[in-house]
Amino acid sequence: MTGTADSSTHPPLPPTPEDDPVAWLRLLRSRRVGPATFHRLMGEHGSAEAALAALPEVARAAGVEDYRPCPAGVAEAELAAGRAAGARLLLHGRPGYPAALLDLPDAPPALWALGDPGLLARPALALVGARNASSLGLRMARALARDLGAAGKVIVSGLARGVDAAAHEAALEHGTIAVMAGGVDVLYPSENAALARRIDDAGLRLSEQPMGAVPRARHFPARNRIIAGLARAVVVVEAAARSGSLITARTALDQGRDVLAVPGHPFDARAAGCNALIRDGAPLVRGAEDVLETLAPTAEPGLPLGTSDGATGLHPGSRPSDGPTDTGGRGAARSTASGTAASATAPPGTPTTPPQDPGRAPAPSPPRAPERGQPQAGGASRRAPEQERATRAEGDPPGEPGKATGDRQPGDAAPPTAALHARILARLGPSPLAEDQLIRDLGAGAEAVAPALLDLELDGRITRQPGGLLALA
Repeated sequence: MTGTADSSTHPPLPPTPEDDPVAWLRLLRSRRVGPATFHRLMGEHGSAEAALAALPEVARAAGVEDYRPCPAGVAEAELAAGRAAGARLLLHGRPGYPAALLDLPDAPPALWALGDPGLLARPALALVGARNASSLGLRMARALARDLGAAGKVIVSGLARGVDAAAHEAALEHGTIAVMAGGVDVLYPSENAALARRIDDAGLRLSEQPMGAVPRARHFPARNRIIAGLARAVVVVEAAARSGSLITARTALDQGRDVLAVPGHPFDARAAGCNALIRDGAPLVRGAEDVLETLAPTAEPGLPLGTSDGATGLHPGSRPSDGPTDTGGRGAARSTASGTAASATAPPGTPTTPPQDPGRAPAPSPPRAPERGQPQAGGASRRAPEQERATRAEGDPPGEPGKATGDRQPGDAAPPTAALHARILARLGPSPLAEDQLIRDLGAGAEAVAPALLDLELDGRITRQPGGLLALA
């Protein structure tokens, strides 16, 4: 009976549960194979083993000689490290894999989960915001997480300092998911190590990176797409004009999720991103009731569909009206704040072909709101630098960071400039300096300095200390 299993000459069948996890990880960790290329190879060859066998020839056809897939020992070591940490490997399409991610064209082929994977089956909302959040922003994050958790929602965030940490802390009682940019066993930032261990007991830590992987700048936009993909909606509490939180918001819009924002004072640079989202039509959030009311028409399958105002259907799953396009309501948020997703869903190329840049498509007329889980086909009337920075590269091989085709670093964008980095480093020393004082000394706006500080911190050139202090690493 077993001797006839491989005798068929028919085209390969789709992946089966019998696919070896070692072969699965070998394919995923191979050089120049990221999520999109992985799914393409699996679709073409039917199994990870067959894709691995074909990979050298595919690379040769693309002009890459002497290509070797990831060695089996690397994948076996990763599996052993996962077992030692008590983590569970979730494979795309297998039992336990989050259904919310299955509609993403670049869904993670494999996820490491540490904690309670049952939370992935519950309805989730994402709370994101500034690392250097104000005291009011932190209070708002805690209140939203606590009240939305009490309403049965799992809170998803990125375990960063500031708003993320406040949201996780307040949601522990009801369930929270922390999506990490590094390995699920790497506690970053170190100041949230105690919180991460508590999440192990009362929540879930999730990562697509290999065990032991140290987070790098290019990993954070990829992490943000998972945060947005897991959630039915993303609530932005505080965000500067150029921040990772806005990357998450625009990724959510590309994925067909709702985006809501908490307003802030116009003079506070930490609220500039939220105020811009509201200006472009994002629903304004004053408390958990506003979030639940906005999502109520499509909160659960089987509920009657509706709209929040009479002119347009704004929520995924609602039917747009046949009348004129609403140019001032929430429907405008979908047309002005969303990025172009049509090119992002195009079939990926060979392992050496860079992914398509969604920011290079022309901007057509505003589209209708997408159905749940379907990408938008229209373009944005305004393009923001963070959209360019949100472009995701294919995965890197272990030990060869930064060599993936199409990899874009956060520092590639014009702001912050190298000159600003140099000015910041020149004013910092071993003795801690308050961030507010640094901004005043530089004479630059917080909206320009904040992303520059983040880049330098991720590059390991500066460190943050309690009380909003900065120092050279």
